Amino acid sequence: MRKEDLRIVFMGTPEFAVGTLRALVEGGYQVVAAVTQPDKPVGRHGSVLRAPAVKEYALSVGLPVLQPEKMKDPGFIEQLRSFHADLQVVVAYRMLPEVVWAMPRFGTFNVHASLLPQYRGAAPINWAIINGETQTGVTTFFLDHEIDTGRIIMQRAFDIPDDANVEYVYDHLMALGAEVAKETIDRIVEGNGVVESIPQKEVGDAVNAAPKIFKDTCEINWNQPCKRVYDFIRGLSPIPTAWTKYVADGGQELTFNIYQAAKTEQPCQGRQPGSFHAERKHLYVATSDYWLEIVELQMAGKKRMAAKDFLNGFMSRLKSM
Repeated sequence: MRKEDLRIVFMGTPEFAVGTLRALVEGGYQVVAAVTQPDKPVGRHGSVLRAPAVKEYALSVGLPVLQPEKMKDPGFIEQLRSFHADLQVVVAYRMLPEVVWAMPRFGTFNVHASLLPQYRGAAPINWAIINGETQTGVTTFFLDHEIDTGRIIMQRAFDIPDDANVEYVYDHLMALGAEVAKETIDRIVEGNGVVESIPQKEVGDAVNAAPKIFKDTCEINWNQPCKRVYDFIRGLSPIPTAWTKYVADGGQELTFNIYQAAKTEQPCQGRQPGSFHAERKHLYVATSDYWLEIVELQMAGKKRMAAKDFLNGFMSRLKSM
């Protein structure tokens, strides 16, 4: 079998998935359709619909696009079956019912942004950084009944620099995921649909999870060591962004998004965790052990800015902290 003869249906939604879809299309693989989420209402009144990144790219290269509301909808199932896919490739999509993932004769594999079984779930990149991991990676695995638990086909590791944020790791894993997806397909082609895979339990135990992140999840707990808070901030930067609030003298509550911070080894004994301190155009916040320097932030209703610029404009408010 040649890769050009293998009919592939691609499933994904965000920009992360576009990296793999583009690599398949430009690599000469026969992608016959793309499946993605429905357009999302945006704007103040939700009157504008925004297409998923996968849809925008798929249409730009002339691919048919399916956007089912429900994965078990009979009309969608019939339409999907009409493409006669030999293989389905999934990247950052939704959980699929068996009637969908078992449809192709060679099955369905997922490209997941972690070294499974670690960090199963919706936000593996965020949680790996939040937890201070020094390494993550990409896994391809066959879909099964439980989410992110199927047999592993391939894994490729990626080292996380200590100063890396989500955007940095996201971009690198998007490229790495595309390469691993192509290599996985090549193995399937070479084996005429048969490829070696192993149960996840043979790799190790699932110690860390990667659940979906919500706004409340992003509030900074300053009653932790400096390194822990530092990892939390970069693990949420630039999206969805760590945030904190402070009640200044007079009862005014100020809310800040923190985009970038820097560790220090300056003890902050005697200062309440979460208290602010400004010194020589540098902004610090106390943690449970050391001061953490705030490098870039955004006050609610204001633009994102460097801490030194913030201090120039809001020093009077900061003094009341």
